[in-house]
Amino acid sequence: MRLITLFIFTLSTSLSLQAQDRITGSQFATRSEVIAQNGMVATSQPLCTNVGLDILKNGGNAIDAAIACNACLGLMEPTGCGIGGDLFAIVWDAKSQKLYGLNGSGRSPKSLTREWLIENGHESIPSHGALPISVPGAVKGWYDLHDRFGEMPMSEILQPAINYARSGFPVSELIAYYMGRSGPFLSKYPNFAETYLPSGKMPEKGDIFKNPYLANTYEKIAKGGADAFYKGQMAKTIAGHVQDQGGFLSEEDLASHKSEWIEPVSTNYRGYDVWELPPNGQGIAALQILNILEGYDIAALGFDSPEYLHLFTEAKKLAFEDRAKYYADPDFNEIPVEDLISKAYADQRRTLIDENRAARRYDPGDLEHGETIYLTTADKDGNMVSLIQSNFRGMGSGITPPQLGFVLQDRGELFTLEEGHYNMYEPAKRPFHTIIPAFITKDGKPWVSFGLMGGAMQPQGHAQIVINLIDFGMNLQAAGDAPRLSHGGSSQPTGEQMSDGGWLSLESGFDYETIRGLMEMRHRVRYSRGIYGGYQAIMWDAERGVYFGASESRKDGQASGY
Repeated sequence: MRLITLFIFTLSTSLSLQAQDRITGSQFATRSEVIAQNGMVATSQPLCTNVGLDILKNGGNAIDAAIACNACLGLMEPTGCGIGGDLFAIVWDAKSQKLYGLNGSGRSPKSLTREWLIENGHESIPSHGALPISVPGAVKGWYDLHDRFGEMPMSEILQPAINYARSGFPVSELIAYYMGRSGPFLSKYPNFAETYLPSGKMPEKGDIFKNPYLANTYEKIAKGGADAFYKGQMAKTIAGHVQDQGGFLSEEDLASHKSEWIEPVSTNYRGYDVWELPPNGQGIAALQILNILEGYDIAALGFDSPEYLHLFTEAKKLAFEDRAKYYADPDFNEIPVEDLISKAYADQRRTLIDENRAARRYDPGDLEHGETIYLTTADKDGNMVSLIQSNFRGMGSGITPPQLGFVLQDRGELFTLEEGHYNMYEPAKRPFHTIIPAFITKDGKPWVSFGLMGGAMQPQGHAQIVINLIDFGMNLQAAGDAPRLSHGGSSQPTGEQMSDGGWLSLESGFDYETIRGLMEMRHRVRYSRGIYGGYQAIMWDAERGVYFGASESRKDGQASGY
Protein backbone atom coordinates (compact mmCIF):
# COMPACT_ATOMS: atom_id res chain seq x y z
CA MET A 1 0.00 0.00 0.00
CA ARG A 2 2.87 2.39 0.84
CA LEU A 3 4.42 1.76 -2.61
CA ILE A 4 1.10 2.50 -4.35
CA THR A 5 0.61 5.67 -2.28
CA LEU A 6 4.13 6.87 -3.12
CA PHE A 7 3.54 6.04 -6.78
CA ILE A 8 0.33 8.09 -6.91
CA PHE A 9 1.91 11.00 -5.01
CA THR A 10 4.86 11.08 -7.41
CA LEU A 11 2.60 11.07 -10.45
CA SER A 12 0.32 13.80 -9.13
CA THR A 13 3.29 15.92 -8.05
CA SER A 14 5.00 15.61 -11.43
CA LEU A 15 1.83 16.59 -13.27
CA SER A 16 1.11 19.56 -10.99
CA LEU A 17 4.55 21.05 -11.60
CA GLN A 18 3.89 21.86 -15.25
CA ALA A 19 4.34 25.59 -15.89
CA GLN A 20 1.16 25.86 -17.94
CA ASP A 21 -0.88 23.94 -20.47
CA ARG A 22 0.32 24.01 -24.07
CA ILE A 23 -1.71 26.19 -26.41
CA THR A 24 -1.36 23.66 -29.26
CA GLY A 25 -0.68 19.96 -29.47
CA SER A 26 -0.53 17.32 -26.75
CA GLN A 27 -0.18 18.50 -23.17
CA PHE A 28 2.77 16.20 -22.56
CA ALA A 29 4.74 17.58 -25.53
CA THR A 30 7.79 19.55 -24.35
CA ARG A 31 8.08 21.72 -27.43
CA SER A 32 6.91 22.09 -31.00
CA GLU A 33 8.47 20.19 -33.88
CA VAL A 34 11.33 21.84 -35.77
CA ILE A 35 10.44 22.44 -39.43
CA ALA A 36 12.91 23.18 -42.23
CA GLN A 37 13.25 22.79 -46.00
CA ASN A 38 16.90 22.10 -46.77
CA GLY A 39 18.15 19.74 -44.11
CA MET A 40 17.60 18.42 -40.60
CA VAL A 41 19.78 16.93 -37.86
CA ALA A 42 18.61 15.43 -34.58
CA THR A 43 21.07 14.18 -31.96
CA SER A 44 21.21 13.87 -28.19
CA GLN A 45 23.75 16.74 -27.88
CA PRO A 46 23.06 20.27 -29.22
CA LEU A 47 26.71 20.97 -30.08
CA CYS A 48 26.80 17.78 -32.15
CA THR A 49 23.54 18.71 -33.87
CA ASN A 50 25.13 22.01 -34.89
CA VAL A 51 28.19 20.17 -36.20
CA GLY A 52 25.97 18.07 -38.44
CA LEU A 53 24.07 21.13 -39.62
CA ASP A 54 27.34 22.87 -40.51
CA ILE A 55 28.37 19.84 -42.57
CA LEU A 56 25.10 20.06 -44.52
CA LYS A 57 25.44 23.81 -45.06
CA ASN A 58 29.03 23.40 -46.28
CA GLY A 59 28.14 20.92 -49.02
CA GLY A 60 28.10 17.59 -47.23
CA ASN A 61 25.18 15.21 -47.43
CA ALA A 62 23.19 13.37 -44.75
CA ILE A 63 25.75 10.54 -44.60
CA ASP A 64 28.63 12.97 -44.06
CA ALA A 65 26.62 14.77 -41.37
CA ALA A 66 25.78 11.50 -39.59
CA ILE A 67 29.46 10.49 -39.41
CA ALA A 68 30.47 13.95 -38.16
CA CYS A 69 27.76 13.84 -35.48
CA ASN A 70 28.78 10.35 -34.38
CA ALA A 71 32.43 11.41 -34.04
CA CYS A 72 31.34 14.42 -32.03
CA LEU A 73 29.09 12.31 -29.80
CA GLY A 74 31.94 9.86 -29.17
CA LEU A 75 33.78 12.79 -27.62
CA MET A 76 30.89 14.53 -25.87
CA GLU A 77 28.86 11.48 -24.80
CA PRO A 78 31.47 8.85 -23.89
CA THR A 79 28.84 7.49 -21.50
CA GLY A 80 26.97 6.06 -24.46
CA CYS A 81 29.19 5.71 -27.50
CA GLY A 82 32.62 6.01 -29.01
CA ILE A 83 34.99 4.36 -31.47
CA GLY A 84 35.50 1.53 -29.00
CA GLY A 85 31.96 0.37 -29.84
CA ASP A 86 29.77 -0.87 -32.69
CA LEU A 87 27.47 0.81 -35.20
CA PHE A 88 24.28 0.04 -37.15
CA ALA A 89 22.64 2.25 -39.78
CA ILE A 90 19.73 2.42 -42.21
CA VAL A 91 20.22 4.79 -45.16
CA TRP A 92 17.56 6.09 -47.53
CA ASP A 93 19.41 6.80 -50.75
CA ALA A 94 17.52 9.41 -52.77
CA LYS A 95 19.25 8.49 -56.01
CA SER A 96 18.21 4.83 -56.03
CA GLN A 97 15.04 5.42 -53.97
CA LYS A 98 16.03 2.48 -51.78
CA LEU A 99 16.88 1.61 -48.19
CA TYR A 100 20.28 0.15 -47.31
CA GLY A 101 21.29 -1.46 -44.03
CA LEU A 102 24.75 -1.63 -42.49
CA ASN A 103 25.69 -4.01 -39.69
CA GLY A 104 28.87 -2.58 -38.23
CA SER A 105 29.16 -4.93 -35.25
CA GLY A 106 32.40 -6.67 -34.36
CA ARG A 107 33.20 -10.28 -33.57
CA SER A 108 34.54 -12.10 -30.53
CA PRO A 109 38.27 -12.90 -30.28
CA LYS A 110 39.28 -15.95 -32.30
CA SER A 111 41.52 -17.31 -29.55
CA LEU A 112 38.95 -17.20 -26.72
CA THR A 113 36.77 -20.30 -26.36
CA ARG A 114 33.70 -21.23 -24.34
CA GLU A 115 35.70 -24.11 -22.86
CA TRP A 116 38.37 -21.72 -21.54
CA LEU A 117 35.72 -19.54 -19.90
CA ILE A 118 34.07 -22.51 -18.20
CA GLU A 119 37.37 -24.09 -17.15
CA ASN A 120 38.35 -20.78 -15.54
CA GLY A 121 35.25 -20.66 -13.40
CA HIS A 122 32.98 -18.40 -15.44
CA GLU A 123 29.26 -19.16 -15.38
CA SER A 124 28.65 -16.11 -17.57
CA ILE A 125 30.82 -13.57 -19.36
CA PRO A 126 31.87 -10.73 -17.02
CA SER A 127 30.32 -7.30 -17.45
CA HIS A 128 33.59 -5.35 -17.36
CA GLY A 129 37.29 -5.85 -17.88
CA ALA A 130 39.01 -7.48 -20.83
CA LEU A 131 36.95 -10.66 -21.33
CA PRO A 132 33.71 -9.14 -22.73
CA ILE A 133 35.57 -7.10 -25.38
CA SER A 134 34.70 -7.75 -29.01
CA VAL A 135 36.16 -6.00 -32.04
CA PRO A 136 34.90 -2.38 -32.19
CA GLY A 137 33.12 -1.82 -35.49
CA ALA A 138 32.33 1.91 -35.51
CA VAL A 139 35.32 3.23 -37.48
CA LYS A 140 34.96 0.64 -40.25
CA GLY A 141 31.25 1.45 -40.27
CA TRP A 142 32.01 5.13 -40.86
CA TYR A 143 34.24 4.38 -43.81
CA ASP A 144 31.87 1.85 -45.35
CA LEU A 145 29.04 4.40 -45.17
CA HIS A 146 31.30 7.09 -46.58
CA ASP A 147 32.75 4.97 -49.39
CA ARG A 148 29.28 4.13 -50.63
CA PHE A 149 27.36 7.35 -50.06
CA GLY A 150 29.61 10.13 -48.75
CA GLU A 151 30.58 13.29 -50.62
CA MET A 152 32.75 15.43 -48.34
CA PRO A 153 36.34 14.29 -47.55
CA MET A 154 36.65 12.42 -44.25
CA SER A 155 39.30 14.90 -43.13
CA GLU A 156 36.66 17.66 -43.22
CA ILE A 157 33.97 15.45 -41.68
CA LEU A 158 36.09 14.60 -38.61
CA GLN A 159 37.66 18.05 -38.19
CA PRO A 160 34.89 19.56 -35.99
CA ALA A 161 35.21 16.70 -33.49
CA ILE A 162 39.00 17.05 -33.57
CA ASN A 163 38.69 20.77 -32.82
CA TYR A 164 36.33 20.19 -29.89
CA ALA A 165 38.52 17.39 -28.52
CA ARG A 166 41.57 19.64 -28.56
CA SER A 167 40.08 22.96 -27.43
CA GLY A 168 37.40 21.53 -25.14
CA PHE A 169 33.62 21.73 -24.77
CA PRO A 170 31.22 22.34 -21.86
CA VAL A 171 29.85 19.06 -20.50
CA SER A 172 26.04 18.88 -20.59
CA GLU A 173 23.88 18.08 -17.57
CA LEU A 174 22.85 14.48 -18.22
CA ILE A 175 26.28 13.41 -19.43
CA ALA A 176 27.93 14.93 -16.36
CA TYR A 177 25.54 12.86 -14.24
CA TYR A 178 26.37 9.62 -16.04
CA MET A 179 30.11 10.32 -16.07
CA GLY A 180 29.95 10.92 -12.34
CA ARG A 181 28.36 7.51 -11.86
CA SER A 182 30.90 5.69 -14.05
CA GLY A 183 34.09 7.36 -12.83
CA PRO A 184 34.43 5.84 -9.36
CA PHE A 185 34.00 2.30 -10.68
CA LEU A 186 35.93 2.44 -13.96
CA SER A 187 38.85 4.50 -12.67
CA LYS A 188 40.38 1.28 -11.31
CA TYR A 189 41.30 0.32 -14.89
CA PRO A 190 44.65 1.65 -16.22
CA ASN A 191 44.50 4.83 -18.33
CA PHE A 192 40.82 5.52 -17.64
CA ALA A 193 41.49 8.23 -15.08
CA GLU A 194 44.24 9.76 -17.21
CA THR A 195 41.71 10.16 -20.05
CA TYR A 196 38.50 11.08 -18.21
CA LEU A 197 39.59 12.39 -14.81
CA PRO A 198 42.50 14.69 -15.72
CA SER A 199 41.90 16.89 -12.67
CA GLY A 200 41.29 13.95 -10.34
CA LYS A 201 37.51 13.93 -10.73
CA MET A 202 34.90 13.53 -13.41
CA PRO A 203 33.83 16.81 -15.05
CA GLU A 204 30.65 18.43 -13.75
CA LYS A 205 27.94 20.24 -15.68
CA GLY A 206 29.42 23.21 -17.52
CA ASP A 207 33.05 22.18 -16.97
CA ILE A 208 35.25 22.44 -20.06
CA PHE A 209 36.48 18.96 -20.92
CA LYS A 210 39.29 18.18 -23.34
CA ASN A 211 40.41 14.85 -24.78
CA PRO A 212 43.66 15.50 -26.67
CA TYR A 213 44.32 11.76 -26.98
CA LEU A 214 41.08 11.32 -28.91
CA ALA A 215 41.92 14.35 -31.07
CA ASN A 216 45.18 12.65 -32.07
CA THR A 217 43.35 9.37 -32.75
CA TYR A 218 40.74 11.08 -34.93
CA GLU A 219 43.48 12.86 -36.87
CA LYS A 220 45.21 9.56 -37.61
CA ILE A 221 41.93 7.99 -38.71
CA ALA A 222 41.10 11.00 -40.92
CA LYS A 223 44.50 10.74 -42.59
CA GLY A 224 44.97 6.97 -42.75
CA GLY A 225 41.41 5.69 -43.12
CA ALA A 226 40.00 2.64 -41.36
CA ASP A 227 43.37 0.86 -41.68
CA ALA A 228 44.86 3.43 -39.29
CA PHE A 229 42.58 1.97 -36.62
CA TYR A 230 42.50 -1.74 -37.49
CA LYS A 231 46.10 -2.22 -38.59
CA GLY A 232 49.49 -0.87 -37.63
CA GLN A 233 50.49 0.86 -34.43
CA MET A 234 47.01 1.68 -33.18
CA ALA A 235 45.82 -1.91 -33.52
CA LYS A 236 49.01 -3.05 -31.82
CA THR A 237 48.33 -0.69 -28.91
CA ILE A 238 44.70 -1.80 -28.57
CA ALA A 239 45.40 -5.54 -28.75
CA GLY A 240 48.47 -5.32 -26.55
CA HIS A 241 46.61 -3.47 -23.80
CA VAL A 242 43.65 -5.88 -23.87
CA GLN A 243 46.00 -8.84 -23.55
CA ASP A 244 47.95 -7.14 -20.75
CA GLN A 245 44.62 -6.93 -18.89
CA GLY A 246 43.91 -10.64 -19.33
CA GLY A 247 41.88 -10.49 -22.53
CA PHE A 248 42.22 -12.19 -25.91
CA LEU A 249 41.60 -9.53 -28.57
CA SER A 250 44.45 -9.72 -31.10
CA GLU A 251 45.89 -7.69 -33.94
CA GLU A 252 44.57 -10.38 -36.29
CA ASP A 253 41.04 -9.96 -34.88
CA LEU A 254 41.21 -6.25 -35.62
CA ALA A 255 42.81 -6.60 -39.06
CA SER A 256 40.23 -9.14 -40.25
CA HIS A 257 37.19 -7.12 -39.15
CA LYS A 258 34.59 -6.21 -41.75
CA SER A 259 31.12 -4.66 -41.73
CA GLU A 260 28.22 -6.21 -43.61
CA TRP A 261 25.73 -4.55 -45.93
CA ILE A 262 22.38 -6.17 -45.22
CA GLU A 263 18.80 -5.88 -46.44
CA PRO A 264 16.49 -4.19 -43.92
CA VAL A 265 13.34 -6.19 -43.16
CA SER A 266 9.85 -4.83 -42.65
CA THR A 267 6.25 -5.40 -41.74
CA ASN A 268 3.31 -3.38 -42.96
CA TYR A 269 1.45 -1.80 -40.04
CA ARG A 270 -1.89 -0.31 -41.08
CA GLY A 271 -0.54 0.83 -44.46
CA TYR A 272 2.92 1.93 -43.31
CA ASP A 273 6.08 -0.16 -43.81
CA VAL A 274 8.17 -0.24 -40.63
CA TRP A 275 11.81 -1.20 -41.27
CA GLU A 276 14.39 -2.74 -38.96
CA LEU A 277 17.66 -4.64 -39.38
CA PRO A 278 17.66 -8.42 -38.96
CA PRO A 279 19.61 -10.19 -36.17
CA ASN A 280 22.17 -10.20 -34.61
CA GLY A 281 20.24 -7.10 -33.47
CA GLN A 282 16.84 -7.08 -31.77
CA GLY A 283 14.99 -4.85 -34.24
CA ILE A 284 12.57 -7.49 -35.46
CA ALA A 285 11.10 -7.68 -31.93
CA ALA A 286 9.45 -4.32 -32.68
CA LEU A 287 7.98 -5.79 -35.88
CA GLN A 288 6.68 -8.82 -33.98
CA ILE A 289 5.01 -6.58 -31.39
CA LEU A 290 3.35 -4.49 -34.10
CA ASN A 291 2.13 -7.57 -35.99
CA ILE A 292 0.46 -8.92 -32.86
CA LEU A 293 -1.14 -5.57 -31.99
CA GLU A 294 -2.44 -4.99 -35.51
CA GLY A 295 -5.17 -7.50 -34.67
CA TYR A 296 -6.73 -5.08 -32.16
CA ASP A 297 -8.43 -1.71 -32.59
CA ILE A 298 -5.73 0.18 -30.70
CA ALA A 299 -6.98 3.64 -31.65
CA ALA A 300 -10.40 2.90 -30.15
CA LEU A 301 -8.86 1.75 -26.87
CA GLY A 302 -7.04 5.08 -26.33
CA PHE A 303 -3.44 5.99 -25.57
CA ASP A 304 -3.54 5.79 -21.79
CA SER A 305 -6.12 3.03 -21.38
CA PRO A 306 -5.22 0.00 -19.26
CA GLU A 307 -6.61 -2.19 -22.05
CA TYR A 308 -4.09 -0.87 -24.60
CA LEU A 309 -1.16 -0.96 -22.18
CA HIS A 310 -2.08 -4.51 -21.18
CA LEU A 311 -2.18 -5.72 -24.78
CA PHE A 312 1.09 -3.97 -25.55
CA THR A 313 2.81 -5.60 -22.57
CA GLU A 314 1.57 -9.08 -23.48
CA ALA A 315 2.67 -8.63 -27.12
CA LYS A 316 6.06 -7.53 -25.87
CA LYS A 317 6.37 -10.63 -23.65
CA LEU A 318 5.60 -12.90 -26.60
CA ALA A 319 8.12 -11.17 -28.89
CA PHE A 320 10.84 -11.20 -26.25
CA GLU A 321 10.54 -14.95 -25.70
CA ASP A 322 11.44 -15.40 -29.37
CA ARG A 323 14.13 -12.76 -28.96
CA ALA A 324 15.70 -14.82 -26.18
CA LYS A 325 15.69 -18.01 -28.25
CA TYR A 326 16.35 -17.02 -31.85
CA TYR A 327 18.15 -13.67 -32.11
CA ALA A 328 21.86 -14.21 -32.70
CA ASP A 329 24.60 -14.05 -35.34
CA PRO A 330 23.10 -15.38 -38.61
CA ASP A 331 26.55 -16.60 -39.70
CA PHE A 332 26.33 -19.27 -36.99
CA ASN A 333 22.59 -20.04 -37.04
CA GLU A 334 19.72 -20.39 -39.46
CA ILE A 335 17.44 -17.74 -37.99
CA PRO A 336 13.79 -17.90 -39.15
CA VAL A 337 13.41 -14.15 -39.66
CA GLU A 338 10.67 -14.36 -42.30
CA ASP A 339 8.62 -16.67 -40.10
CA LEU A 340 9.12 -14.54 -36.99
CA ILE A 341 7.86 -11.36 -38.67
CA SER A 342 5.06 -12.99 -40.68
CA LYS A 343 1.41 -12.08 -40.18
CA ALA A 344 0.49 -15.76 -39.92
CA TYR A 345 2.87 -16.26 -37.01
CA ALA A 346 1.49 -13.14 -35.29
CA ASP A 347 -2.03 -14.50 -35.67
CA GLN A 348 -0.92 -17.72 -34.00
CA ARG A 349 0.84 -15.97 -31.12
CA ARG A 350 -2.01 -13.50 -30.55
CA THR A 351 -4.31 -16.34 -29.51
CA LEU A 352 -2.16 -16.85 -26.39
CA ILE A 353 -3.09 -13.44 -24.97
CA ASP A 354 -5.79 -13.21 -22.32
CA GLU A 355 -7.32 -9.75 -22.83
CA ASN A 356 -8.21 -9.50 -19.15
CA ARG A 357 -5.19 -10.93 -17.35
CA ALA A 358 -1.39 -10.69 -17.44
CA ALA A 359 0.52 -13.89 -18.17
CA ARG A 360 3.26 -15.01 -15.80
CA ARG A 361 5.23 -16.51 -18.67
CA TYR A 362 5.06 -17.53 -22.31
CA ASP A 363 7.16 -20.07 -24.17
CA PRO A 364 8.95 -19.05 -27.36
CA GLY A 365 7.39 -20.10 -30.63
CA ASP A 366 8.37 -23.48 -32.04
CA LEU A 367 9.75 -22.68 -35.48
CA GLU A 368 11.56 -25.10 -37.71
CA HIS A 369 14.09 -23.05 -38.87
CA GLY A 370 22.02 -1.31 -21.78
CA GLU A 371 23.18 3.19 -22.77
CA THR A 372 23.61 4.22 -26.40
CA ILE A 373 23.36 7.21 -28.71
CA TYR A 374 20.99 7.58 -31.63
CA LEU A 375 21.06 10.24 -34.35
CA THR A 376 19.31 10.95 -37.61
CA THR A 377 20.10 13.30 -40.48
CA ALA A 378 18.46 14.42 -43.74
CA ASP A 379 19.69 16.61 -46.57
CA LYS A 380 18.36 18.82 -49.37
CA ASP A 381 18.51 15.96 -51.90
CA GLY A 382 16.29 13.68 -49.85
CA ASN A 383 18.92 11.37 -48.36
CA MET A 384 18.14 10.27 -44.80
CA VAL A 385 20.23 8.36 -42.24
CA SER A 386 19.10 6.46 -39.17
CA LEU A 387 22.22 5.62 -37.12
CA ILE A 388 22.80 4.13 -33.70
CA GLN A 389 26.12 3.54 -31.93
CA SER A 390 27.09 2.22 -28.52
CA ASN A 391 29.74 1.03 -26.07
CA PHE A 392 27.23 -1.07 -24.08
CA ARG A 393 26.93 -0.53 -20.32
CA GLY A 394 27.46 3.20 -20.62
CA MET A 395 31.18 3.77 -20.83
CA GLY A 396 31.90 0.18 -21.79
CA SER A 397 34.38 -2.31 -20.40
CA GLY A 398 36.61 0.19 -18.61
CA ILE A 399 39.56 -1.03 -20.68
CA THR A 400 41.15 2.15 -22.04
CA PRO A 401 44.07 1.68 -24.46
CA PRO A 402 46.92 4.05 -23.54
CA GLN A 403 46.85 7.53 -25.07
CA LEU A 404 44.06 6.79 -27.57
CA GLY A 405 41.22 8.60 -25.80
CA PHE A 406 38.44 6.00 -25.74
CA VAL A 407 37.10 2.96 -23.86
CA LEU A 408 36.53 -0.43 -25.50
CA GLN A 409 33.02 -1.89 -25.55
CA ASP A 410 31.88 -4.84 -23.40
CA ARG A 411 29.25 -6.11 -25.84
CA GLY A 412 30.52 -9.70 -25.48
CA GLU A 413 28.79 -9.85 -22.10
CA LEU A 414 25.57 -10.56 -24.02
CA PHE A 415 26.78 -13.98 -25.15
CA THR A 416 25.55 -16.95 -23.12
CA LEU A 417 27.63 -19.97 -22.10
CA GLU A 418 24.59 -22.23 -22.34
CA GLU A 419 25.49 -25.06 -24.69
CA GLY A 420 23.40 -25.24 -27.85
CA HIS A 421 21.86 -21.77 -27.43
CA TYR A 422 21.68 -19.67 -30.61
CA ASN A 423 23.64 -16.93 -28.82
CA MET A 424 26.20 -19.29 -27.25
CA TYR A 425 29.72 -17.90 -27.14
CA GLU A 426 31.92 -18.99 -30.04
CA PRO A 427 35.14 -17.53 -31.45
CA ALA A 428 34.81 -14.91 -34.22
CA LYS A 429 31.06 -14.59 -33.60
CA ARG A 430 28.98 -11.42 -33.34
CA PRO A 431 27.09 -11.17 -30.03
CA PHE A 432 23.39 -10.47 -29.72
CA HIS A 433 22.97 -6.70 -30.05
CA THR A 434 20.50 -4.34 -28.42
CA ILE A 435 21.14 -1.27 -30.59
CA ILE A 436 18.72 -0.83 -33.50
CA PRO A 437 17.97 1.99 -35.98
CA ALA A 438 14.49 2.24 -37.52
CA PHE A 439 12.75 3.72 -40.55
CA ILE A 440 9.17 4.04 -41.82
CA THR A 441 8.12 4.33 -45.45
CA LYS A 442 4.70 4.95 -46.98
CA ASP A 443 3.90 3.71 -50.49
CA GLY A 444 7.60 3.13 -51.14
CA LYS A 445 8.62 6.66 -50.15
CA PRO A 446 10.48 7.84 -47.01
CA TRP A 447 8.37 9.06 -44.10
CA VAL A 448 10.15 8.83 -40.74
CA SER A 449 13.73 8.06 -39.73
CA PHE A 450 13.84 7.43 -35.99
CA GLY A 451 15.42 5.59 -33.11
CA LEU A 452 15.39 5.31 -29.38
CA MET A 453 18.18 4.40 -26.95
CA GLY A 454 18.14 2.11 -23.97
CA GLY A 455 18.92 -1.62 -24.12
CA ALA A 456 15.83 -3.84 -24.04
CA MET A 457 13.68 -0.69 -24.09
CA GLN A 458 14.55 -0.07 -27.73
CA PRO A 459 12.11 -2.41 -29.56
CA GLN A 460 9.44 -1.59 -26.98
CA GLY A 461 10.06 2.10 -27.64
CA HIS A 462 10.11 1.67 -31.42
CA ALA A 463 6.71 0.00 -31.34
CA GLN A 464 5.28 2.68 -29.02
CA ILE A 465 6.53 5.45 -31.33
CA VAL A 466 4.93 3.80 -34.38
CA ILE A 467 1.63 3.35 -32.53
CA ASN A 468 1.70 6.94 -31.26
CA LEU A 469 2.19 8.23 -34.80
CA ILE A 470 -0.19 5.92 -36.67
CA ASP A 471 -2.90 4.82 -34.22
CA PHE A 472 -3.07 7.89 -32.00
CA GLY A 473 -2.21 10.52 -34.62
CA MET A 474 0.44 12.32 -32.56
CA ASN A 475 2.88 14.67 -34.19
CA LEU A 476 6.57 13.77 -34.32
CA GLN A 477 7.51 15.61 -31.10
CA ALA A 478 4.52 14.43 -29.07
CA ALA A 479 5.09 10.83 -30.18
CA GLY A 480 8.46 10.94 -28.44
CA ASP A 481 7.45 12.97 -25.40
CA ALA A 482 4.41 10.81 -24.58
CA PRO A 483 4.89 8.80 -21.38
CA ARG A 484 6.13 5.27 -22.01
CA LEU A 485 5.93 1.88 -20.47
CA SER A 486 8.87 -0.49 -20.14
CA HIS A 487 8.37 -4.15 -19.31
CA GLY A 488 11.29 -6.02 -17.79
CA GLY A 489 11.79 -9.61 -16.76
CA SER A 490 11.22 -11.44 -20.04
CA SER A 491 13.65 -14.19 -20.94
CA GLN A 492 17.03 -12.88 -21.99
CA PRO A 493 19.47 -13.80 -24.81
CA THR A 494 21.92 -14.76 -22.05
CA GLY A 495 19.66 -17.62 -20.97
CA GLU A 496 17.56 -16.41 -18.01
CA GLN A 497 13.89 -17.39 -18.18
CA MET A 498 10.85 -15.31 -17.21
CA SER A 499 8.67 -17.06 -14.64
CA ASP A 500 6.88 -14.35 -12.63
CA GLY A 501 5.51 -12.07 -15.34
CA GLY A 502 8.20 -9.46 -14.80
CA TRP A 503 7.68 -5.82 -13.82
CA LEU A 504 5.73 -3.22 -15.75
CA SER A 505 7.39 0.15 -15.22
CA LEU A 506 5.48 3.33 -16.07
CA GLU A 507 6.71 6.86 -16.50
CA SER A 508 4.94 9.70 -14.77
CA GLY A 509 2.01 10.90 -16.84
CA PHE A 510 -0.32 7.90 -16.63
CA ASP A 511 -3.22 8.53 -14.27
CA TYR A 512 -4.22 6.37 -11.33
CA GLU A 513 -7.25 4.86 -13.06
CA THR A 514 -4.88 3.42 -15.66
CA ILE A 515 -2.52 2.09 -13.01
CA ARG A 516 -5.33 0.53 -11.03
CA GLY A 517 -6.75 -1.09 -14.15
CA LEU A 518 -3.39 -2.69 -14.91
CA MET A 519 -3.07 -3.96 -11.34
CA GLU A 520 -6.51 -5.49 -11.58
CA MET A 521 -5.26 -7.39 -14.62
CA ARG A 522 -2.52 -8.82 -12.37
CA HIS A 523 0.33 -6.74 -13.73
CA ARG A 524 3.09 -5.98 -11.25
CA VAL A 525 3.26 -2.21 -11.76
CA ARG A 526 5.91 0.12 -10.42
CA TYR A 527 6.97 3.71 -10.85
CA SER A 528 10.55 3.87 -12.07
CA ARG A 529 12.91 6.61 -13.15
CA GLY A 530 14.69 4.03 -15.23
CA ILE A 531 15.65 3.82 -18.87
CA TYR A 532 12.80 4.78 -21.19
CA GLY A 533 14.98 5.75 -24.10
CA GLY A 534 16.26 8.86 -25.81
CA TYR A 535 14.32 9.50 -29.00
CA GLN A 536 15.35 11.46 -32.10
CA ALA A 537 13.36 11.57 -35.33
CA ILE A 538 13.04 13.24 -38.71
CA MET A 539 9.86 13.14 -40.81
CA TRP A 540 9.63 14.00 -44.51
CA ASP A 541 6.45 15.75 -45.61
CA ALA A 542 6.44 15.15 -49.36
CA GLU A 543 3.32 17.24 -49.95
CA ARG A 544 4.83 20.40 -48.45
CA GLY A 545 8.46 19.61 -49.22
CA VAL A 546 9.65 20.08 -45.63
CA TYR A 547 11.33 18.09 -42.88
CA PHE A 548 10.00 17.87 -39.34
CA GLY A 549 12.51 17.19 -36.57
CA ALA A 550 12.07 16.06 -32.98
CA SER A 551 14.30 15.43 -29.96
CA GLU A 552 12.78 14.48 -26.65
CA SER A 553 13.26 15.97 -23.19
CA ARG A 554 14.71 12.82 -21.57
CA LYS A 555 18.12 13.71 -23.01
CA ASP A 556 20.11 16.89 -23.59
CA GLY A 557 19.37 16.71 -27.30
CA GLN A 558 18.22 19.01 -30.05
CA ALA A 559 16.73 18.85 -33.51
CA SER A 560 17.71 21.66 -35.84
CA GLY A 561 17.31 22.44 -39.52
CA TYR A 562 17.83 25.13 -42.10
